[in-house]
Amino acid sequence: MQVAYLGPRGSFTHQVAQQAFPEADLQAFGTITEVVKAYETGLVTYSVIPVENSIEGSVHETIDYLFHQAEIHAVAEVVQPIAQQLLATAPHKEIKVIYSHPQAIAQGKKYVQEHFPKARLELTASTAYAARFVAKHADQPFAAIAPHAAAEEYSLQVIAQDIQEIAENFTRFWILGHTVPELALRETDRKVSLALTLPDNLPGALYKAMSVFSWRGINLTKIESRPLKTNLGEYFFILDIDSPGDQLFSFALQELETLAIQYKILGHYGVYHIH
Repeated sequence: MQVAYLGPRGSFTHQVAQQAFPEADLQAFGTITEVVKAYETGLVTYSVIPVENSIEGSVHETIDYLFHQAEIHAVAEVVQPIAQQLLATAPHKEIKVIYSHPQAIAQGKKYVQEHFPKARLELTASTAYAARFVAKHADQPFAAIAPHAAAEEYSLQVIAQDIQEIAENFTRFWILGHTVPELALRETDRKVSLALTLPDNLPGALYKAMSVFSWRGINLTKIESRPLKTNLGEYFFILDIDSPGDQLFSFALQELETLAIQYKILGHYGVYHIH
């Protein structure tokens, strides 16, 4: 079985793929879009992609691609605790440039501003890519923000530990596939994720969409808007729904259709936690 992940080796997505699929053939791709396309085109059986961080919010590349360009469902969600390390090739070297993924840089920005205020921040496709780049340029004043696994993978030194701004830092990862995988993890919850598009001529459309779930006692754990990429001021909405009963949820979808509110199911999945 082949499983795609956002690489290279040592990224957080790689760690999740290893934990969820310890016996699989793991294949690294350079961007989230490439990871999704690897599943979409049949190169792999499953793809593992980040979808939301508890500090920085949703991963827009994931959400936008699944809404606008793909007919793919999340079949499982894995929640991973995130700890960011500042890595370099030697513990006391001068640091002028710090590389990492945008979300990792945002999570560690306060530490960097306090301790390396003159360092330039450079964005990379993943934390592991940043670590690999720094390792390849050992003679340069470079550092990377990346996980412990990347330090081990690329023989880097941890020069500052757990630099994320908030200690309780978690990232949700979706596993994309046709069937529910047998994961080497324990399921702790079930959720559904929907994307809603509201009609222009329905007054109070968002309120009415929320009421469809509210009066049935269906709990929404998240609501977020994203640009519809049509006209300025037009949005679609992402909803996460906590463990709805199948019949109750089916009736809610029927009522959305009656109100001419379009929906797209992004995933109906079990939730698994890495401790």
